[in-house]
Amino acid sequence: MRLVSFAAEGQTRVGLKTDAGVFDTGYLNMIDLIQAGEAGLQAVRKAEPLNKVVTNYELLAPLTAPGKILCSGINYSSHKQENPNAVFPKKPSFFSKLPSSIIGPNQAIVLPEPESQVDYEVELALVIGRTAKHVAREHALDYVFGYTICNDVSGRDLQFQLQHETIGKGIDSFCPLGPEIVLTDEIPNPAELHVSSYVNGELRQSSSTSDMLFDIPELIRFVTQYLTLYPGDVITTGTPAGCGTFRVPPVFLKAGDVVEVCVDRIGRLVNPVVSGW
Repeated sequence: MRLVSFAAEGQTRVGLKTDAGVFDTGYLNMIDLIQAGEAGLQAVRKAEPLNKVVTNYELLAPLTAPGKILCSGINYSSHKQENPNAVFPKKPSFFSKLPSSIIGPNQAIVLPEPESQVDYEVELALVIGRTAKHVAREHALDYVFGYTICNDVSGRDLQFQLQHETIGKGIDSFCPLGPEIVLTDEIPNPAELHVSSYVNGELRQSSSTSDMLFDIPELIRFVTQYLTLYPGDVITTGTPAGCGTFRVPPVFLKAGDVVEVCVDRIGRLVNPVVSGW
């Protein structure tokens, strides 16, 4: 099952995406549907035969106000290829992005200043389906509602030079998310997905989730030792080698660029880059 959020006739709705099109589920936001559990999904499955295909809609980020966006850092072994001095963590490493930074497909990544050093990061993201605390590794995937794509856009000047990671990662428009949530019935094994990114059609990153240092069950196990996860919370799983900041010389995003991040079995998330001054 594939779910989207969309705007039509002045309202935000949740849609069921099928080969025939998008069907209105009757839910106004994704978190309400997630919290409804299996009963909610059963109702959604009835949307296609009961409703007409939605036309003239704007696709939005599937989640616009999750309680948490937790991001795994330094989680691909390929980082050694671009930085031989990279030190890998012995345990999962996390930081947060701000929900206010979320944008949807085709919405603009806004460069805050002319000198901003803004970078892209393709990441597989998972959406939590039910309250999770002290989850055992072997049960971790039972708490996943579905998967989507995140572009962990990063202000490297703020992140590295000024040590302002929260601001550098949380600037408005710096969390493109989407284009849809693919439920776990369509992705039974998230450890074998190809991930890639492109800038203006040029391949920048290409890897597999099998290259993760800490897989999704371990990320969930680790986080829930300390934090309670709630329906709709998002965990991003890290990015592989190929970001602009580690190129020689570094290459950062500029106004007029188009960034595309892709994950197998989910799709592609495309966003233009514009200046904010």
